[in-house]
Amino acid sequence: MRRLLASLLLVAMPVGAAAASRASLHHQEHVRHLMTLEQRIREQRLRTEEMHRRLHLKRAQLHAAAARVNDLQSQLDQTNAAISTVDATLSHLGVEQHETERRLHWYALQLAAAERSLQLQDGLLRRRLVDIYEYGSPNYLSVLLAARSFSDFVESWDDLRLLIAANQRVVHQRQAAAKRVLITERALEANQVAFQDEEQQQAQARTQLGALAAERGNLVSLADRDRRRIATQVAGMEDLSAAQEAQLEALIQLRAREIDMEQASGRRAAGIAGARIRSNGRFSWPVTGPITSPFGWRSNPFGGGPEFHQGLDIAVPVGTTVTAAAAGTVIMAQWYGGYGNYILIDNGNHYSTGYGHLSAFYVSAGQVVQRGQAIAASGNTGYSTGPHLHFEIRYNGKPIDPAPRLSH
Repeated sequence: MRRLLASLLLVAMPVGAAAASRASLHHQEHVRHLMTLEQRIREQRLRTEEMHRRLHLKRAQLHAAAARVNDLQSQLDQTNAAISTVDATLSHLGVEQHETERRLHWYALQLAAAERSLQLQDGLLRRRLVDIYEYGSPNYLSVLLAARSFSDFVESWDDLRLLIAANQRVVHQRQAAAKRVLITERALEANQVAFQDEEQQQAQARTQLGALAAERGNLVSLADRDRRRIATQVAGMEDLSAAQEAQLEALIQLRAREIDMEQASGRRAAGIAGARIRSNGRFSWPVTGPITSPFGWRSNPFGGGPEFHQGLDIAVPVGTTVTAAAAGTVIMAQWYGGYGNYILIDNGNHYSTGYGHLSAFYVSAGQVVQRGQAIAASGNTGYSTGPHLHFEIRYNGKPIDPAPRLSH
């Protein structure tokens, strides 16, 4: 009998040793798998953070390029406004030049008429002088002797005296009129010369401004082409960043499932009944404050045009207590690129919640939390324009609008 028991023990010992060996190998393989998965998550997280950093720098470059386009466009607008002013001045000078030429023509006609009148008076005087030369100058005696009567003498003498005076007045008037016309004509000619000089200067300024506008237009085109090139690079980097985030999310989801399996295995080993946490799609507000940036498309606060905002920005002071929006298992509690200090919680039923820009952690990866439990303090870490909490809800790893799913 003793020999039989000894034989059975000898047979059982290799079997037990083999089972223990297999369990040890399985455990080692599981540990290696976990280490490999954790390493993959760390490496993917580093790649994602590096992409976030590069994307941030590229967006800053795009913002600078857009600012340069705006500055050059403003300079071009100023130049075009100056050209419009010069064009208006040239148009006004053209009207004044036309009016001056019209007045010059009118005064030229007056001057010609005055000259013709003077010529006529000169002719009459010359004939009078010829008559005086040929027949002598009429005097008191000759008029008296030629008169047939005293009244005829008086009348002839008055006529002669009045004729001479009238001739003198006409000559003086015509000379004065001619002088006035000549003075006016010279003033108009001086104005015309001034207008022509001003018009020439304005035309020269118009030419210079036109060349400047063309140069600035070319600079605007080149700057805008550079801006579009950088915008294309930003769009490509955003797509790549989104792909890397999706890969990281897939790895994190895989790790979450393994945590669930480990917890379920632990409960079974301890003889504790329990079910996996499953979200019903309803969440509580993690903090109380105004929404400063809703879910969806918005203007990038760091420049570079529109971007898709994957959550809600809730303005709260640094240090405000952040609570879990739903029960779940903490997948990640660490620095995460542009999110700064970030917590990601697996809430079950394909839901997860994210909390970004934190200043302190109150939980760690693998920890089970309950709805309303304090998990962190809000902050201003990562790519942030001010103290706030960035809150996300994801379904199957894709961000969805949190607003309609939140309640107090």
